Amino acid sequence: MAELRNLILTICTGNVCRSPMAEKLLQHALAAEPAPLNQLEVVSAGVAAGYGDPASTNSVAALKKVQLDLSRHKSQPLTQELIDQAFLILGMTQSHLDILQRYHTNLPERLHLFREFMGGEHDPEIPDPFGQNLAAYAACMDAMAEAIPSIIDYLKREYT
Repeated sequence: MAELRNLILTICTGNVCRSPMAEKLLQHALAAEPAPLNQLEVVSAGVAAGYGDPASTNSVAALKKVQLDLSRHKSQPLTQELIDQAFLILGMTQSHLDILQRYHTNLPERLHLFREFMGGEHDPEIPDPFGQNLAAYAACMDAMAEAIPSIIDYLKREYT
């Protein structure tokens, strides 16, 4: 029998801006859900990340505005070990999913963009705010927060 995958992986490039914000927002939302959703683990990683870099100052500041603490985040690269535990992998842009499919194996069947489940006229990609001002990070966070209900609905269908 296949090992239970109970990890949701949010991925971006350097694991210091988008994927850590997505991780915290999704963790917060899932904590409010009944079991088994509130037992899912959410972790972030980067396709070109190193180990141990802190979240960007503006990512920390953007999440602080919604009472979420990102100050202890440490970056990590995407590894096969993380992939092997993942039930769902959420990329910020299609390029992240393309890199994943090119360089890794044993991928979960659920590979999606973070905003993909919103459908319709919504842009499914979340552009990189790296090096921009706090307003760009706040807009990035808002784009993620807007997608959370659609991700929760997806998880209710797929995981429960």
